[in-house]
Amino acid sequence: MARQADEKTAPRVKLPRREVERPLRQVAKRLLMAIGVLFVTILIVYADRGGYHDNADESLDFLDAAYYATVTLSTTGYGDIVPYSDSARLANILLVTPLRVLFLIILVGTTLEVLTERTREEFRLHRWRATLRDHTVIVGFGTKGRSAIQTLCATGLRKDHIVIVDPSSKVIEAANADGFVGVIGDATRSDVLLRAEVQKARQIVIATQRDDTAVLVTLTARQLNKGAKIVAAVREEENAPLLRQSGADAVITSASAAGRLLGLSVLSPSAGTVMEDLIQQGSGLDLVERPVTKAEAGKSVRETKDLVVSVLRGHRLLGYDDPAASPLQLTDRVITIVRAAPVTPLTTPDQD
Repeated sequence: MARQADEKTAPRVKLPRREVERPLRQVAKRLLMAIGVLFVTILIVYADRGGYHDNADESLDFLDAAYYATVTLSTTGYGDIVPYSDSARLANILLVTPLRVLFLIILVGTTLEVLTERTREEFRLHRWRATLRDHTVIVGFGTKGRSAIQTLCATGLRKDHIVIVDPSSKVIEAANADGFVGVIGDATRSDVLLRAEVQKARQIVIATQRDDTAVLVTLTARQLNKGAKIVAAVREEENAPLLRQSGADAVITSASAAGRLLGLSVLSPSAGTVMEDLIQQGSGLDLVERPVTKAEAGKSVRETKDLVVSVLRGHRLLGYDDPAASPLQLTDRVITIVRAAPVTPLTTPDQD
């Protein structure tokens, strides 16, 4: 029910918050500062109460001092209580007037911050849209989406080049906490993907919870961006051809892949551990695709410094034992196994 309510909300972009302190706490701090300034002013007036004249009566008690300080700091100034002695007037010049200015700065500053918060957010959003190019759009910030982001960040992709789309506002808040830009809305709608600037994206990762949703998102994304690389995940293998027909460049079947890994682990637990290590980017061994260097051009696959498992030549994927793979050409790309550096994990919300 909560997720359905989130899906009905209007799509909007949420940028990562820069301020660490909550706005309510900031307002409470300023309110305490204003009360402190008022209290200090009351003490100054009450300490020199003999130098003030009250039109109602001749004496000036603590309540009169509080009244005078309040109307003075708020610049109301009714004139019923006035300083007449030299010391009272000097105290007003040197102490009360600076406190009045400080009091106004606190109140006006808080008001302006509230009024300009929307303007500043719109300016940040406009600047973000103007500078965003060749970014990555992640549809779905569940387990699959977070794992994909962790792998992309391990390869050097910056967080400000990743935009997350999800219908849940809580999920987007978790993404903002990790430093990512989030778009709240249903990714099957073109206006939501346009808010994520999908038409300018270089690659799109679709990691939704339902296969039918993944198909609709793929169709919409391909319609908006003809040249982006689209990678989608499905639960059922029978839906993979439909996703490819919808425009996905690569389709990962999560259920079948997990089943194959389970079967391999049963036959050989060590082999299953190695495979899990290879697909877990940033720890142990990693699969990396890179171009052939000038020093490697003309050599065989086994003469490279890394362990090459495949060679990508044009649109052909050649195995390491394929006679056509050697010698390596300068235009080739090789898929190698390398030792990886550890990666800082992302904060994970309570969602599959």
